[in-house]
Amino acid sequence: MATNYQNNPAVGNFIEYLRIPSVQPNIDYGRCVEFLRKQATEIGLSIKIYEVVKTKPIVVLTWLGQDISLPSVLLNSHMDVVPVFENSWTYPPFSGHIDKEGKIFARGSQDMKCVGIQYLEAIRRLKESGVNLKRTLHISFVPDEEIGGHDGMEKFVLTEDFKKLNVGFALDEGMANPTEDFIIFNGERSIWQTHVHCTGQPGHGSLLIHNTAGEKLRYIIDKFMDLREQQKKILESDSKLTIGDVTTVNLTQIYGGVQSNVIPEKLTVVFDIRLAVTVDHTQFENMIKRWCSEAGDGVTFEFEQKNPNVECTKLDATNPFWMAFKSAADEMKLKLDCRIFPGGTDSRYIRRVGIPALGFSPMNNTPVLLHDHDEFLKADIFLKGIDIYVKLITAVANV
Repeated sequence: MATNYQNNPAVGNFIEYLRIPSVQPNIDYGRCVEFLRKQATEIGLSIKIYEVVKTKPIVVLTWLGQDISLPSVLLNSHMDVVPVFENSWTYPPFSGHIDKEGKIFARGSQDMKCVGIQYLEAIRRLKESGVNLKRTLHISFVPDEEIGGHDGMEKFVLTEDFKKLNVGFALDEGMANPTEDFIIFNGERSIWQTHVHCTGQPGHGSLLIHNTAGEKLRYIIDKFMDLREQQKKILESDSKLTIGDVTTVNLTQIYGGVQSNVIPEKLTVVFDIRLAVTVDHTQFENMIKRWCSEAGDGVTFEFEQKNPNVECTKLDATNPFWMAFKSAADEMKLKLDCRIFPGGTDSRYIRRVGIPALGFSPMNNTPVLLHDHDEFLKADIFLKGIDIYVKLITAVANV
């Protein structure tokens, strides 16, 4: 079975891309660019490389539509992948090994080199069958999504070059799903990484000094962890809710102090917070301010990351791209499960500049292995995803 897949040109392209170790940090994107140039030539697409930040290329392949005045469709994916713990993998993580069940093992097989290749293979098929689409398609391959996209999509959407692409709608990554449903994401929670600094009276560790940093730290931790508990209860009380529907709070770091018998003058606690799309940002920040003032004097907070509130993409008749996507999915009898994305993707930057975007990776009946050891995608699921994109891309590009 695996040998049949090995001879499949689409699978071959996928494996070639997976074998490029574009792993964080310090990536040389040169091999990805070279690979994409070759694809553009073979398929007959124009290619442009933008460098908003040096050594971090943004590669855009373009297929002009019949009416170039219409807003275009952007098909986005990222070239980078997260680090690996090689000893915990059954096969080398950049080998693209196919086992006898047709599972393709590699870092990036789910997140998200599969989608980038599926876009290209779907377009190759459309061009070969002589199809012409109404709208222009731009297929973007961006850097650094796995470390926040700050030198990739976040900066790119603010450039004149991006504005010239005249994007009216975008598709980006989704997630695998172990059931037969296909998950689609129309919004993302806002990431607020918050550092709370507690200062207080220092002294000898044998005394009971008043107004210590530790007492204030305890108050702050209790407040945040009580909120976490409350959100856990909300999630557990309704089986229809998913993690993207609630605010998550996690204590990720505590630091400070000089040695074990000295009461420190400062302790800091860090929380990773993902705000549900229903949360009022001003009210939430005011609540943190209130907690800090209740904890005592000398308690302050700052944000390592603070995403603004971004409107979700509409899933109704006001969004013609959604209507086209949905009707193509219905025609293929795909069961869609619409959700808010639990983490962060480049879609948030696209939505932030007012462009509707959907997160979708056609990987049903597949365990969620993004960032995990032994990440794999079955070849038949990968190939079926190309069929799905042929229909979806045609539908949204002909709106």
